[in-house]
Amino acid sequence: MLTQLKRLVQEVNQIPVLDEALTVLTTRLKEVMGVDCCSIYLADYDNHVFVLKATEGLAKEAIGTVTIGFSEGLIGLIGQREEPINIQDAQSHPRFKHYPEVKEEKYHAFLGTPIIHQRKVLGVLTLQQKRKRRFSEEEEAFLVTLTAQLALEVAHAEARGALNFSEQNNGQKPQQKSLHGVPGSAGLAMGLGYVPYIKASLQQHVMRRHSEHDAQLQRYRQAVKQTREEVAELSRRIEDTVPKDVLAIFQMYDQLLDSHSLGDEVEDQIRNGWDAPSALKKVVEHYLLRFRRMDDPYMQERAVDIEDLGNRILAHLLSVRDQHQEVPEQAILVAEEVSASMLAEFSANQLQGIISMQGSNNSHAAILARAMGYPAVMGLTDVPLSLLRGKDLLLDGYSGEVVVSPSNAIREEFAALIDEERELYGQVQKDAELPAETQDGKSLELLINAGLSAEVEGSFGGLGEGVGLYRTEVPFMMRERFPTEKEQCQLYRSILELCPDKPVTMRTLDVGGDKPLPYFPVKEENPFLGWRGIRMTLDHPEIFLVQVRAMLRASLGLDNLKIMLPMITNITEVAEAKRLIRQAYREVAEEAKTDGQKLAKPQVGVMLEVPAVIYQLPQLARMVDFFSIGSNDLTQYLLAVDRNNSRVSALYDYYHPAVLAALWDIIRQSNNAGVPVTLCGEMAGEPGGAILLVAMGYRRLSMSSFNLAKIKWVLRSVTLTQAEAILDDVIKLHHPRQVRECMSEHLERLGLGGLIRAGK
Repeated sequence: MLTQLKRLVQEVNQIPVLDEALTVLTTRLKEVMGVDCCSIYLADYDNHVFVLKATEGLAKEAIGTVTIGFSEGLIGLIGQREEPINIQDAQSHPRFKHYPEVKEEKYHAFLGTPIIHQRKVLGVLTLQQKRKRRFSEEEEAFLVTLTAQLALEVAHAEARGALNFSEQNNGQKPQQKSLHGVPGSAGLAMGLGYVPYIKASLQQHVMRRHSEHDAQLQRYRQAVKQTREEVAELSRRIEDTVPKDVLAIFQMYDQLLDSHSLGDEVEDQIRNGWDAPSALKKVVEHYLLRFRRMDDPYMQERAVDIEDLGNRILAHLLSVRDQHQEVPEQAILVAEEVSASMLAEFSANQLQGIISMQGSNNSHAAILARAMGYPAVMGLTDVPLSLLRGKDLLLDGYSGEVVVSPSNAIREEFAALIDEERELYGQVQKDAELPAETQDGKSLELLINAGLSAEVEGSFGGLGEGVGLYRTEVPFMMRERFPTEKEQCQLYRSILELCPDKPVTMRTLDVGGDKPLPYFPVKEENPFLGWRGIRMTLDHPEIFLVQVRAMLRASLGLDNLKIMLPMITNITEVAEAKRLIRQAYREVAEEAKTDGQKLAKPQVGVMLEVPAVIYQLPQLARMVDFFSIGSNDLTQYLLAVDRNNSRVSALYDYYHPAVLAALWDIIRQSNNAGVPVTLCGEMAGEPGGAILLVAMGYRRLSMSSFNLAKIKWVLRSVTLTQAEAILDDVIKLHHPRQVRECMSEHLERLGLGGLIRAGK
């Protein structure tokens, strides 16, 4: 039967149109199983019914017209119970309901299994036979296995809007569809879907050999020069509309064009006999593979920037001319992967919002969208661009929903919500320059998380109190060798100088395992729990010492450096790291003294992200100056959930009672020990999460810069007493869903609901 199953699935998967695939499936399955009837019903959640979509054995005219309520008949019972039903005589079952249109009076034996994807019932697959009998366990197991594989295809069809439960429109207005992605930038937008023309694609380029090395080298260098000028022009276009430091995204493009990044490798491939476009393709694809294999979503998203830059260089290599495209007055940009440079090509009055089929809220497009105030939805997977091109679209950046061809009533309601949102946003920005404190005057510190080279993702402008987390690993990953101490020092100095009077917490190198270096490969079965972070750098003190020396040299005269150690699991690691830091300090201090300078001792802290450290806090408190909590990883490790695995990512939730209990325990222990704590992570930048953290006792929150003004406004709108009362309500609950519902109710009562949903 396994061979038959493989053949059946293979045949069905080759049919692109779902309705046709289901028809073939029912025909073939009826033959394979030797039954008299096979049917498929799909769930229509808008009308709460199962619709007969394909059958071999029931009346063909019933397809698409017969509907069965979610609580009706045997089909409804299978959906409710979410398990197979195997009956010798269906007509004698108390839940059997007769539907004359399907003409099933002659059938008795019945086997039905639910089609389920990620805990959602998508439909029911049934087998029927004229004689009375129970289907065998082998037959039932076969059907369960088949529906498990079918579920993925149905889910993909649902996501791309291919499940149409209504009759054809016969030339009337297109039917309204709702699609769901990932919120990339909060806000609402309405406009026409605009899909830009891609000038050149490395993916489609055919590899070619070439013997004229010098000519190809010159050709490549000229294309790089033109690309550099193009990127500089894009940066100039938006420099007045985004915070200064967000423009550093384009500095990364410029750095990638340098010889020590992509340049030398491309030229080496040209010398190896490839023409310039082929050499570029080999190098770019090497980088893409490396970044896409990483488990860290922040790192995965850098692949988009590399691919975009490669395509731009290719366009200049091939001398591709721009094709004029008419951009609608109110355009919503739609692309497979929206890049930062793509966004910069539009004027501010043209673009209303952004839809990226790939990507997440960590992408540079999402970062730039938030900085420029564009609502965005990312990760709209399995949806063809043609479904959105030129269509009326409504975009909800709060929920990640996109409505295609909305009705007039929905459009009017949406327009009213946009007006309300603008009014609310004005209030938030009005208070952005005020101190970070609760309504009753409890002082707070709001800091920012930053990542790429000189990229500090937002303007300080009095909003942030410093950098709570600076990731140092990206420069290491963009090279074919370890960066020198001088190179690291220059980079760290540029970061420290951005806020000379405010603290900057730099995390030591957190690579290995899930973030391998190309020149230092590590292959592991379970990278999240492997040789990474402090484990790797302590095993290679030469790497650790060079980095710490670079940080210390960069801090001379600024004295705003704080050093944080990642992935700590025991006090021995802290002791060894501090010994190496003291060694580096003595060396740099002696060098500085020779130059007449005095080196300040930086504070040293640890990142609390491994659950084991919760039980070692008293000992750790005696060894460090501060704690930082990596709430994203701590949540992941506490719940044993890979947040990047779509099958289980729904279980990842910092509102889980266990996570809340752990965070409350950490702050109580830290306060008792007199050690300051900063929480870095998504929870700090979410209104409900920020309120709960302040109620627990957290006074330092570090978040993405685009959340600063919003969180400041939230915290200025509540008293500490109100926050503590909310925490008292929440801590009694037993499920993350209950916590979210409770927080939503409280935010609505406080007049803050407009920050987590559409409208005011």
